Amino acid sequence: VSSRPANDASISFPSSVFSSPETSGSIKSRDIRESSGLAFSRCQENVLWTHNDSDDGPFIFALDPQGNDLGTWKVTGSENVDWEDIAAFKDTDGSCYLLIADTGNNYRKRDVLKVYRVREPVVEASNTRRSRRNASTTSPAESFSFSYEDISQDVETIMVYPFTGDIYIVSKNLTSAAGVYKLPPFSVGQHVTAVRVGQISVPAVPNGLLTGGDISPDGKRVAVCDYFGAYEISLPEGAEKFDDIWSERAIGFDIGRRAQGEAITYTNDSNTLYATSEKRGSPIFRVTRILNR
Repeated sequence: VSSRPANDASISFPSSVFSSPETSGSIKSRDIRESSGLAFSRCQENVLWTHNDSDDGPFIFALDPQGNDLGTWKVTGSENVDWEDIAAFKDTDGSCYLLIADTGNNYRKRDVLKVYRVREPVVEASNTRRSRRNASTTSPAESFSFSYEDISQDVETIMVYPFTGDIYIVSKNLTSAAGVYKLPPFSVGQHVTAVRVGQISVPAVPNGLLTGGDISPDGKRVAVCDYFGAYEISLPEGAEKFDDIWSERAIGFDIGRRAQGEAITYTNDSNTLYATSEKRGSPIFRVTRILNR
């Protein structure tokens, strides 16, 4: 649940490294009314995962790039206080997981936040006719809690670095650049501290009102979005560590005309991005890299 900025200034990106956005489909499930997070499966072909915002129970939804309903799952052992984003992660043993950020904090009253991890459900034909009323169930979710090293933040972005499992969350700021906080690889049952490691300032007004993001599977880029635009940051050549990326400039590109964009994700080749919007029947936008930076 989020307030929107007063202005909706359009930005031109004449030298974008991405193709013009195209609509790959629209979300068919009527249970998905606020696509607040989006993750492209690292183990299953053409499967996207999303969830609703805080006004829903602990449900995740699978869909294909055309928006067809592939099933609904209730996340066992979890609670949706204010789910804001979802990320996909493939472990070193080849197991795939979904991480869910229960990090919404509009009024900065939550001092302790939570991240859930659940083994990614296998999408099968028998799942496709299920809704929230007769949802499938996931394996039991694991979780850890965290607090910030400085002050409480509102966060709508969770990302996982694919080679270490380090978790990054990004604050949503109306008056300043977005803060980037780092959490250790998933620490089941622990309480950890989110350490600030950088910031992101995007070429928009406001410059820190970020609502979703993802790290590319090749570990070389970060994509983030706000309500209307999308932005990419690239790891510099010769960088010694991934955290060097937060010093680089975010470059904007057109992700399509979304009513209230809150979710973006890379596909497994790191060269295509999908994005959704809140509201029922949201279009699904896709862009593909045409130039390397």
